[in-house]
Amino acid sequence: MDFIRICMFLSAMLTVGICKGAEMKKLLLIVADGMRPDAMIQCGHPVAGKLEKHSFYTFEGKTVYPSVTLPCHISLFHSVPPEVHGTKDNNFVRSSIPGVAEVMKKHGKSVMFFYNWAELRDLARPDSLNRTTFIASHDYGGKDAAKLITDEMLRILKSEQPDFIFLHLDYPDCAGHENYWMTEKYLLAVNDTLEQIDRIIRELPDDYLTVVTADHGGHKGRHGTDMTEDMTIPVFFYHPSFSSQKISGANIIDILPTALTAIGVEPDKSWQGKVLFNINK
Repeated sequence: MDFIRICMFLSAMLTVGICKGAEMKKLLLIVADGMRPDAMIQCGHPVAGKLEKHSFYTFEGKTVYPSVTLPCHISLFHSVPPEVHGTKDNNFVRSSIPGVAEVMKKHGKSVMFFYNWAELRDLARPDSLNRTTFIASHDYGGKDAAKLITDEMLRILKSEQPDFIFLHLDYPDCAGHENYWMTEKYLLAVNDTLEQIDRIIRELPDDYLTVVTADHGGHKGRHGTDMTEDMTIPVFFYHPSFSSQKISGANIIDILPTALTAIGVEPDKSWQGKVLFNINK
């Protein structure tokens, strides 16, 4: 009988945690450009363990091919592969499919972007953003640009608490191209990037679901191929109330359908990504 009571107690505690998650109405999406999941582990920053402890997560997520920055981001934001949205390199092609900024705006939500790479301006259509801030890695350096853009995001978060925040941190990709992926300097860049993420989740209000992911990985000094090193990405759906739960079969196009469903916003019907889990059921 004591064993049965213990099982019932543990089940109730798990249910409380999941129900608490249902109170989340806002979303923070963090993309660490070029951050390989094995680098998160090898760099040694403790926030990787914190994310794993309180997330639905995988270190074996998949991005789209070609594993190039703009096509990957367009696929993430529009939940379709490049052969559907049409952007197959870093030259933007306008698609008729609405992105997450337009979907959130349609539901009356405030949307703000903070990013380190100028081409990401094309992720949102005109009049879909309340605020956008760009700080260039190539002008300030990857490490300083990441800190500056994080500082600005946290400043706005404290004063305005928008419904959807996109934060792009470019430092891992910069270090990968300059020093090669998985070298000591690259791992230091990943560690510094995770330090910015740690700062954020320590200050984030509980009504935010946080997604931490990457657009692609890399090998040697490049990416863009269908190699495992280029195509594998980390995916974390983090909230302090969550228990650690691995997810499988996660693709970059699944991230926003899952996250929007979790905060009670219906994904666009033209999106092709699947919902990886549903905390509201």
